[in-house]
Amino acid sequence: MAAQINPSILSADFARLADEAKAVEGADWLHVDVMDNHFVPNLTLGVPVVESLARATDTPLDCHLMIEAPDRWAPQYVEAGASSVTFHVEAAAAPVRLAREIRSKGARAAMALRPATPVEPYEDLLPELDMLLIMTVEPGFGGQAFLDIMLPKIRRSRELINKHGLELWLQVDGGVSASTIERCADAGADVFVAGSAVYGASDPAEAVRALRTQAEGATARASWACDH
Repeated sequence: MAAQINPSILSADFARLADEAKAVEGADWLHVDVMDNHFVPNLTLGVPVVESLARATDTPLDCHLMIEAPDRWAPQYVEAGASSVTFHVEAAAAPVRLAREIRSKGARAAMALRPATPVEPYEDLLPELDMLLIMTVEPGFGGQAFLDIMLPKIRRSRELINKHGLELWLQVDGGVSASTIERCADAGADVFVAGSAVYGASDPAEAVRALRTQAEGATARASWACDH
């Protein structure tokens, strides 16, 4: 099972986004955090920046919408060039309908859970998704410390995915670094969002390669991957 590394441009230099995207061209995806200062207490970027970024890089864009009313806005991010769009279930009025609309427009549909949101109530929704995102910090700001108490939730999510035989990616976002990525992979994650661990490094591309090597090694040893 291949590990995927998604550098988060939240930790990049916003004045040089095109160059920062090129600096991690070996990454699987470019993670784009969209915040509206309502769902989370921070304001980042929106549709016009995603449109420009999509033209500036060949790396597919993984847009994480930390916003209110994703049912209204998520389809616009697909039209702007995002190849994957993640909405928060806490903010979505009709998550199944929204996931189907995102897919119908040609993008991968993903659903995110805040740390306090349990995964079990959404078990029946999982077949409607291409990816499930477990937040390992409170959404809103980069550079936060990883919450170890999320590891059991990652394990439960992987158990549910395997229980239903789904080809569903399990993403983690928040505090992912060289010191935490192996624990995430061992728990069941296979897609890793890394911000400061990549863009805070002297060589972002090498940081991506090193994180991938760590994650793949941990996955190869993980019981969930052996059993699958």
